Amino acid sequence: MGMLEGSGIWKEKDLDSHDYALLCSYTHPDCDGPALSLVTDWYVWVFFFDDHFLELFKRTQDREGGKAYLDRLPAFMPRDLDAAGIPEPTNPVEAGLADLWARTVPAMSMEWRERFIESTENLLNESLWELSNMNAHRIPNPVEYIEMRRKVGGAPWSAGLVEYAVGAEVPDVIAASRPMRVLRDAFSDGVHLCNDLFSYQREVEDEGENSNGVLVLETFLDCTTQQAAEAVNDLRTSRLQQFENTTLAELPPLFVETGLDPRSCADVLAYVKGLQDWQSGGLEWHMRSSRYMNGGGTGGGGGTVVLRGPSGIGVSAANLKLTTARAETARLRGFTHVPFQRVGPSRLPDFLMPFPITLSPHLEEARRNVVAWAHGVSILEEGVWDEGRIIDYDLPLCSAGLDPDATPAELDLSSAWLAWGTYGDDYYPVVFGHRRDLAGAKLCNDRLSAFMPVDGHFTLAPANAMERGLADLWTRTAGPMEEGARRSFRTAVENMTEGWLWELTNQAQNRIPDPVDYIEMRRKTFGSDLTMSLSRIGHGRQVPDEIYRSGPLQSLENAAADYACLLNDCFSYQKEIEFEGEVHNGILVVQNFFDCDYPTALAIIDDLMTSRMRQFQHVAANELPVLYDDFDLSAEARRILDGYVLELQDWMAGILNWHRDCRRYQESALLRHHPRPALTIPGPTGLGIAAVELPRLLGLSG
Repeated sequence: MGMLEGSGIWKEKDLDSHDYALLCSYTHPDCDGPALSLVTDWYVWVFFFDDHFLELFKRTQDREGGKAYLDRLPAFMPRDLDAAGIPEPTNPVEAGLADLWARTVPAMSMEWRERFIESTENLLNESLWELSNMNAHRIPNPVEYIEMRRKVGGAPWSAGLVEYAVGAEVPDVIAASRPMRVLRDAFSDGVHLCNDLFSYQREVEDEGENSNGVLVLETFLDCTTQQAAEAVNDLRTSRLQQFENTTLAELPPLFVETGLDPRSCADVLAYVKGLQDWQSGGLEWHMRSSRYMNGGGTGGGGGTVVLRGPSGIGVSAANLKLTTARAETARLRGFTHVPFQRVGPSRLPDFLMPFPITLSPHLEEARRNVVAWAHGVSILEEGVWDEGRIIDYDLPLCSAGLDPDATPAELDLSSAWLAWGTYGDDYYPVVFGHRRDLAGAKLCNDRLSAFMPVDGHFTLAPANAMERGLADLWTRTAGPMEEGARRSFRTAVENMTEGWLWELTNQAQNRIPDPVDYIEMRRKTFGSDLTMSLSRIGHGRQVPDEIYRSGPLQSLENAAADYACLLNDCFSYQKEIEFEGEVHNGILVVQNFFDCDYPTALAIIDDLMTSRMRQFQHVAANELPVLYDDFDLSAEARRILDGYVLELQDWMAGILNWHRDCRRYQESALLRHHPRPALTIPGPTGLGIAAVELPRLLGLSG
């Protein structure tokens, strides 16, 4: 393929010392010889690409040349091998990809090809994100880093090769499900964070990289390199524990729900084992390969390896695996939270909000109308809400800030959607959570989907306020939409209801979520995609769908969503921890992860909100103009997307204004609407009896 002498990248001694065959032997221990050789060639190719792109474009900071280089590569991965038009390779990366693709895909289904093409293109294209950050001398924030590292780091791509290596494809019917997505993402994060610990010196000192987890946390937490390395390893452990929990708690129900046959179930479990083998084998290879800071050739030794960063990361390779005691203490802490502890009124930081608030002039009329609408669909007659609550919650105030230019009818519709979503968020814990009725909640979700028909025809009669409200809102909202827009909007609503199920599952286990899983699922439970999608649908066909799937747009939306979700966590801390016994609050998640107190966790959350706001501004100012040029967007499409940025600014400012002025989170309203429980006894996953007042009486809490 031309990757060795003469390439300017590697010599044969480099290939020997990196020992990618050893990597693949460790990570795919059950492979036969031919399969192992092919998988090894794939890893040789991907590591060569990484070094090739570094030398040609990262070191020279040539973004234009890098984009042209990357734009050619998808042509060497045709879905149909018999298709004409495959170009002639012009460099070793193109030649290697063409050869590997032709040797691999005949054994795999078209569905696998689609997934593998997507992960390969992500791996290739997000190299531009790294290059842009280097050009801007910008270190990403932790959430941004985790998301982008999955794409550029290649572990999702590795997960696709696991299917080939173990000879068991993930059935297409479950490939996009939450459990399979979480398994892939938790696997990816574990692999990447492990790599970051080993590659800190190589990437930060030699290559000038800003995309390393140790550097990211060192900067964000303003701590020493050693402390950042330990935090990265703690996060890596948490992600591996998330992998275990998903396998044991979420796969069995998924198998039953989808009716998978025994062979398909066995294939999924073989894939899971393959991912586990990769984790342990990848760690062993990192300890031996000369690609990193091991100073010593191939294979041998197996003794203690010291990782030396600029501040002296005095971590032995053996210590990269947390001691059993420390790991299990962290795991135990996540399952033994005592609910309903007294925490007092929520403490609020001085939130960064650079955008002004403007309210709709139709607010007072919308306030009257949403109460009438709620009575009309019986939301106020089922014992969860009453008229006092919906007035205190003042959802039209939120809508008036989210869309200050809305017509009276649009403001009424937006207010009703917010009322319905907020009611559902309260309804599920009351109706299903207290009884741990996950099956009932799943059935409720399935019925709700029936009230969002793409073809416009309802097949069920509404049986309760949730269903009546959704049927009315769907008819008024989706009626004018085209079919594709209806499908997208229904998915946004289903993402939110899926998030409610996830919350119930954790509540049944009395489990505080893993930090990464929490951030990603919080966007769903908060309904971020639902409200944002209403804006996107109004953009019509002027903006191609692929723009909304692009990295910069997703980064923009996720940054805004995280700001709003974490803002809500700050205001709702007392409501959720003291009055509702919740485990889904970002401050509590940080307290559990860092084993720290409320003020310390609040400060970390405030810093994260600030960094997400800064990221939103960075993407809008620097990444969107480049995206417009990359896709050669029309002036009208650019105008619409610039307007969308302003809509998201209103969205964040409106949400902050609502939290400050509504009474949903004020202690006086909480005491009025939430009588203090007397005693709570967790289910079988809890450890003993967690009494509401017992800790206080024993002097164990304030």
